[in-house]
Amino acid sequence: MTSSPTRLVLLVATRKGAWLFHGDRRRDTWRVDGPHFLGHIVSHVQLDPRDGRTLLLAAKTGHLGPTVFRSTDLGQTWKEARQPPAFSPPTNGLPARTVDHTFWLTPGHASERDTWYAGTSPQGLFRSEDGGVSWMPLPSVNDDAQFREWMGSAQDGTPDGPKLHSIIVDPRDPAHLLFGMSGGGVHESRDGGRSWAPLIQGMEVVEGFDARTVTFHDPHCVRLCPSQPDRLYQQNHCGIYRLDRPGTAWQRIGRHMPADVGDIGFPMVVHPHDANTAWVFPMDGTDVWPRTSPAGRPAAYMTRDGGQRWQRLDEGLPREQAWWTVKRQAMTADSSAEPALYLGTTSGELWVGHDGGARWANIARHLPEIYAVEVAELPA
Repeated sequence: MTSSPTRLVLLVATRKGAWLFHGDRRRDTWRVDGPHFLGHIVSHVQLDPRDGRTLLLAAKTGHLGPTVFRSTDLGQTWKEARQPPAFSPPTNGLPARTVDHTFWLTPGHASERDTWYAGTSPQGLFRSEDGGVSWMPLPSVNDDAQFREWMGSAQDGTPDGPKLHSIIVDPRDPAHLLFGMSGGGVHESRDGGRSWAPLIQGMEVVEGFDARTVTFHDPHCVRLCPSQPDRLYQQNHCGIYRLDRPGTAWQRIGRHMPADVGDIGFPMVVHPHDANTAWVFPMDGTDVWPRTSPAGRPAAYMTRDGGQRWQRLDEGLPREQAWWTVKRQAMTADSSAEPALYLGTTSGELWVGHDGGARWANIARHLPEIYAVEVAELPA
């Protein structure tokens, strides 16, 4: 296990720009750097762990449209990608599509120095092999008639458009890839993205729809366990799940959540060293989906036994009248032996959960709506 990192940087993406928060070893004092790209819709900011200094930022601007920016000096300067993600001209009679925004960024395998993956809205998968300067579409997903059927129409999915997200690269094998689509299911490749297979067995769908139809599956966030890569967790539109390979069926572990809270939400976080420990942040999952914390009382929930039991973690969080929630990319953990959690809210608050979420403290208020939070860990 790793010890507490010497330097922490929280990468915060919001509806109106991005902020970097530099923290001390105790996670008590934070220095703010930002805003970057004030007024731009920023969906995601990621650090390249292979060099510890390159940042990629997915943005949508009024005059440039959807694009990606790149910094090689931890955000001091930025350059726009020469060729941002864009769909190829349609083939096989498929309708043309236009990228509305790049939603998800994932660094490639440690052995693939400059490889990155990006997921977009509407659902598309892209790869860069030059550190994010230029992006090429993966036709095995974007131009495949079966995938296009599973994706549904541009009006389906989340309120601001359907998305391809949760792009995962197996740390043991760069050819083993996974991603989720909202909507359109979870998919897996064993050959570097040349071919794909749905991974939906055991997952439930909204009542009245057929669970055998991939289109109706709506994963919200899929995570691979760093300490046990044969285990996956998922927060879904219809519950919390776990999958243990070589098994092929997801188990709905969210049924063990308190009945008055339920198991509907967006983010999923996995402990960096313990595959039995994971966290979720439930939201009100009633029929009208108000997308707020249940009863206005926000809390994270943690399992230490793979989902058999769940513990409420709310010390320091508002006790009542807190009508916000946490988006799918806006909750994460560092890699310390006893990690801290970090989350950003739809009301623009940034929080740290010390000791695995046991004690919450506010880092910032009055930011724009927070879309994503990532933690970068750097040497002195």
